[in-house]
Amino acid sequence: MLSGGGRTALNLLDAIEQGRLNARIVGAIASRPCAGVDRLATRGIASSIIPGEIPAPDLHGVLASLGADLVPLCGYMRYLHVPPAFAGRIINIHPALLPKYGGKGCFGRHVHEAVIAARETLSGCTVHLVDAEFDHGPIILQKSCPVLPDDTPDTLASRVFALECLAYPEALQLMIDRLVSSNAKQPHP
Repeated sequence: MLSGGGRTALNLLDAIEQGRLNARIVGAIASRPCAGVDRLATRGIASSIIPGEIPAPDLHGVLASLGADLVPLCGYMRYLHVPPAFAGRIINIHPALLPKYGGKGCFGRHVHEAVIAARETLSGCTVHLVDAEFDHGPIILQKSCPVLPDDTPDTLASRVFALECLAYPEALQLMIDRLVSSNAKQPHP
C-alpha cells in the first residue's frame, strides 16, 4: 500500500529479484494517483487507487481478492482500519527509532527535523506491525545509525532510507518465515 513515489515498494521488488526476500507482490493499493503507481506498473504490478480511509470490511475484500498473506505499507499516508483477519499481517516501516518520533503527523522530513532539533545522537528505522494507533504496533526490528553534528534533514533521511532498504526486506522475510512455520503446524484435512 502506497501514497507517493513508490521507492519503498520498488526496494521490495528489487529484494525479491535479488533473492533477499522470498515473496511475490500480488498487487498494490494506492491512496491516490501517484508516481509509485506508474513505477510499479513498469515493473508489472497493477495498482488499485482507493482514496480516503478504507473501511476494514472493504479492505478485507480487496486484500482477500488479491490473495494477500502479508501487507507491507510503503509510504501509505492514510489511517488504516485493520481488518480482523489481517491483524498481525500488516507491516509498516517508520524512519525513526520508535517509540520516539512517531504518531500522527510524524512522517518523512518532519521526523528527521525533530530528531535533529532534539539533538539526538542516534536515529534509524523501525519495522512494526500495524494496529489501531499510528506508529504503535509491536516492533519486528530496528536498525540504527548515528546522527552527525552537521546533518540536515536530507542527509539524515538519506542515511535512514539506506537502512530501510535493508530492514524492510529482512523484517518481511522474518514475518514470512513465521507465517510459513505457523501454517506448517496447522493440521491438514
